[in-house]
Amino acid sequence: MIYLSQRGFLTRGVAVLVVMGLTLGIPWSALGNIGYVDMQKAIQSTQAGKKAKETLDSEFQKRKQKLDKKKNDIEAMGKDLEKKRNLMTEEALQKRQMEIQEEMMRFQKEVAENQLEIQKKEEELVKPIIEKMKRVIDKVAKEKNLSMVIENKGQVLYAREELDITEDVVKAFEKEKN
Repeated sequence: MIYLSQRGFLTRGVAVLVVMGLTLGIPWSALGNIGYVDMQKAIQSTQAGKKAKETLDSEFQKRKQKLDKKKNDIEAMGKDLEKKRNLMTEEALQKRQMEIQEEMMRFQKEVAENQLEIQKKEEELVKPIIEKMKRVIDKVAKEKNLSMVIENKGQVLYAREELDITEDVVKAFEKEKN
C-alpha cells in the first residue's frame, strides 16, 4: 500500500500514475484498486479525535479570555489617553503613547507565542492519533485488497463514493487497541 499525503505527494503521485498510464498505455485497472480517506473527517469522527478537539478548544478559550482582557486593557489605555490628551504636555503625551505602543507590542508577541503553543499542543495531541490512523488505514487497505490509498477526496477531481474508506477506517480505529 502506498500512503500519499496532502503535502504535495498526492498531486505528484497521481500525476505520475496518469502520465505513466497514458505514456505506456497501461489501463487504470492494471494499477489496482485505489481508495481514499478524508483524514480530517476520520480524525474528527473518532473518540480520540473528539477528545483532542475538546482539550484544544478548552485551552484555546482560556488563552483567548486572558488575551481579550489584555486587549481591552490596552484599548482602555488608548481611550483614556485621548480623553486626557489636551491636559498633557507634549513630552508626557509622547511618553504615554510610547508606553501604550510597548504594551501593544508585548501583547502581539504574547498572541504569537500563544498561537505557537496551541499549534504545538495540537500536534502533540493529534500525532499519536495520526500514527494509529496510518496503521489502521494499512490494515483496512489490505482487507479491501487496495493497491493505493490517497488522502482526501478534495485533492481528486473525481472518485466513486465506494472508493471512500473513511468510515471503515473510523470503525477499525475505534475497535483497535492502542
